[in-house]
Amino acid sequence: MSGAALRDEAALRQALVEAGRALHARGLAIGTAGNLSVRLDDGYLVTPTNAGLGGLDPARLARLDAEFRHVSGDRPTKEVAMHRAFYETRPGTEAVVHLHSTHAAALSYLDDLPAIDPIPLFSPYFVMRVGHLPVLPYFRPGSEAIGAAIRALGGRYRSVLLRNHGPVNAGESLAAAVAAAEELEETARIYLLLGERRLRHLTDAEIDELRTAFDLDW
Repeated sequence: MSGAALRDEAALRQALVEAGRALHARGLAIGTAGNLSVRLDDGYLVTPTNAGLGGLDPARLARLDAEFRHVSGDRPTKEVAMHRAFYETRPGTEAVVHLHSTHAAALSYLDDLPAIDPIPLFSPYFVMRVGHLPVLPYFRPGSEAIGAAIRALGGRYRSVLLRNHGPVNAGESLAAAVAAAEELEETARIYLLLGERRLRHLTDAEIDELRTAFDLDW
């Protein structure tokens, strides 16, 4: 790989800080909830444990090697297994965003969710940025079982919803992962706002047209 093609670690550190600040400013990251990661050429950067996303320090981000061992910076989030599962099963993943954003988290607390698509496919932007959304069982936060459940999906989905916990979104860039997280939260908000009112779902043909027009990989 040429030097020009190498990922710029300093720039990625700053991008993680700015993404965390923006998510916090929008009310999507409260307290120390949520965590972010990006891929480096020889490892990964992840947000530290118990660190608020609105006040990250680029110098204190946890640096992991290619085997996800902690090599420098503050102690990493306890959710490393969650992030690792996406990187190792979904080709092209460059970043992972996990939030406890209010409406997506509220959706995860409902008891009668289907195993996939707890939000009906009524928004073309949700289809483009999130796609089919599997609902995974509840596991203790930080449990290796979360990573195992994501691995079992075989990289087919870019996002998942963890029961009684919240959403996780992978992307081909940090910007794409953040956009998916924001779209999921906004669509969950609209869905919960509509309540029992009848929705017009996108038809299979309309969904297929979106997948073809935007080369969606799900």
